[in-house]
Amino acid sequence: MFASIATVGWFANRLGQSVIPFYIVTGMVASEYVVGRLDLPSSVAGTALPREGLYIAETEFVELGAELGIVFLLFFLGLEFNIERLLARRKQIGRAGTIDALINFPVGFALGWLFFGSLLPAFLVAGIVYISSSAIITKSLLDLGWIANDEAEPILGVLVYEDLLIAVYLAVTAAVVLGGGDVAAAATSVGVGLGFIALLLVAVQFGTPLFERLLGTNSHEFVVLRTIGLTVLVAGAALALGVSEAVAAFFVGMGFASTGHVQQIEELLEPFRDTFAAVFFFWIGLVTDPYLVAGVAGLIAVAMLASTPTKFLSGFLGGRAFDLDARRSTRVGLAMTTRGEFSLIIATLAVSGAAAGTIPQETANQISAFAVGYVLVMAIIGTTLMSYSKPIETAVMRRFESDGD
Repeated sequence: MFASIATVGWFANRLGQSVIPFYIVTGMVASEYVVGRLDLPSSVAGTALPREGLYIAETEFVELGAELGIVFLLFFLGLEFNIERLLARRKQIGRAGTIDALINFPVGFALGWLFFGSLLPAFLVAGIVYISSSAIITKSLLDLGWIANDEAEPILGVLVYEDLLIAVYLAVTAAVVLGGGDVAAAATSVGVGLGFIALLLVAVQFGTPLFERLLGTNSHEFVVLRTIGLTVLVAGAALALGVSEAVAAFFVGMGFASTGHVQQIEELLEPFRDTFAAVFFFWIGLVTDPYLVAGVAGLIAVAMLASTPTKFLSGFLGGRAFDLDARRSTRVGLAMTTRGEFSLIIATLAVSGAAAGTIPQETANQISAFAVGYVLVMAIIGTTLMSYSKPIETAVMRRFESDGD
């Protein structure tokens, strides 16, 4: 796996392209769904090999590595967005995030109803289409150098809004899908999740002295171990309580952002972030079965054509809510088109719903295949649009200039 990632990363770098699509496609090719289906010789130098040795399997190590990739990416996102900055811009974030939700969630619901003609599947598809990928967008911001630009603030702000909203959405949806519509269970799950998030907010707001003491050492080894230890521990606790580990890692990052050790943490942990982020993108491809995705290619194409313009529009309007010019707002819109990790989590709920009897098995399989294919397509489209944003920025600027703005 690591050899494959390193090779395609080098190749993408030589071509001057984003590594993310290369990692995803490599994971797909190396999976049991592609290489595992080829009629390859099962022996090397006369030694018989089990067929599963010819492809890279989704082992517990790979799955855990992908989880850590999400955690570290969102932790770094938190490092760029401390609590004072979040509170100071809460009105703009609320306005941009609300625009994003009001435009994209109904579009996703309409698509889900069109595809499946049922309330619960439509609600699942709405979440899949609505939520942008914090992990992929954060990685792209870092790779392109946008993280220090004006457009980064509305992008990060809307991602925070989405992540908080999706935490509630996942709690409610999981209770309904797995509990057969148990309202009390849904309310309890949401209450626990919101309580944990509130606790994290308090820790971030008042815990700066504790974070400073934690990092008060001259040993790089201890800085790395203590930072990773706290981040992964809190993320794991969140996951156990039904809260997104990504949201928890983001808040831990904000906690460290208030200390004087941000630059040191970034320098020391950047290799960990990039290594496990690569595993996460590789994992997206690894769990993608092209044969199943091909069966819902029409649904994916319709969703792509319908949701790419709406995400761009909501992102552009979000940039304007932060008083950015047309060029910077265009970058916000292009960045927000990417979908990723949360959409895949919602897809697993559909599969669990089939096991619980709340969703027909065939519908669950279609939703799962749709989500994986949609994430793959939108991840490639989103990162490509960000990498080649200049022609689009120029076209938008010309339109605004012609309108006298």
